[in-house]
Amino acid sequence: MNARTTKSRAALAAGSVLALVLMAGCGDGQIEQGGGEEGASPAAGGTLAEIQESGTVTVGIAGEAPYSFQEGGEATGATIAMHEKIFSGLGVENVEAKLVDWDALIPGLNAGRFDVVSAGMSILPERCEQAAFSDPEIMYTTALMVQEGNPKNLTDLDSIVAAEEGGEDIKLAVLSGGIEAGYADKLGLDPQSVGNAQDGMDTVAAGRADAFAMTAISLNWLAEKNPDAGVEVTEPFVQVIDGVEQIGAGATVFRQGDTELLEAYNSELAKITESEETYVDVVGDFGFTAENLPPKDLTTEQLCSGDLG
Repeated sequence: MNARTTKSRAALAAGSVLALVLMAGCGDGQIEQGGGEEGASPAAGGTLAEIQESGTVTVGIAGEAPYSFQEGGEATGATIAMHEKIFSGLGVENVEAKLVDWDALIPGLNAGRFDVVSAGMSILPERCEQAAFSDPEIMYTTALMVQEGNPKNLTDLDSIVAAEEGGEDIKLAVLSGGIEAGYADKLGLDPQSVGNAQDGMDTVAAGRADAFAMTAISLNWLAEKNPDAGVEVTEPFVQVIDGVEQIGAGATVFRQGDTELLEAYNSELAKITESEETYVDVVGDFGFTAENLPPKDLTTEQLCSGDLG
């Protein structure tokens, strides 16, 4: 591990978590707008045996590249690659995905529409009240997507606050239910919500928003895949709220009763996160590097409690 990687992780691991309640639902092949009310919640604890018997695990995704998305009708992305390896280690060879709105993930999980959530979802205290999270899998920072040339000279959310305080009218877009929506709320901003990353980029490209806030790796992936969209991405940043750096640490999400599945999953996950080499070997094709590997002393319990002091 080089000094830059160590410093970067230490900075990311030195804050507390912004609490944000996330609700959720699901669809198959195309996004459904409804919540998770359809069907009964599954009995706690039997999912591991069920998926091992069937040979298939169904994951809920929100179509956010490069975490998990569909390409040519097939699920792909860093978390999909991770899950294919982990569930194969548990004797489950087939990973199927259901595409849902981001703010329709956890209720769909709890309603039994899929077995786990594969979306690199941030571990936040109120989300932990709704579901269970694996050990941390991905560290990330935030960025802004702006129109080409950055006509408003925006660099981060604080620059938007400063511009508005100076009398400018800045239109900000955020992913509905995303962590950046919570940041914006805490900073007193009034953003517009979009259902997915593509809509966010289109909103900026069409001039309906001056900036779209999201994880830096997702925005850079979008910009690289759409070179003629007329957008660019700012340098990544770690948002500060009330003097505290906000951690972006994502994980796989489980129903709270599925402790056996969660424990088995974490055992396989540890084989991937044990070194930078094995980690990058699994997720590197999707733009993730050693800097996205969470530090070993960062725990889900800390993130769920919001106590990282």
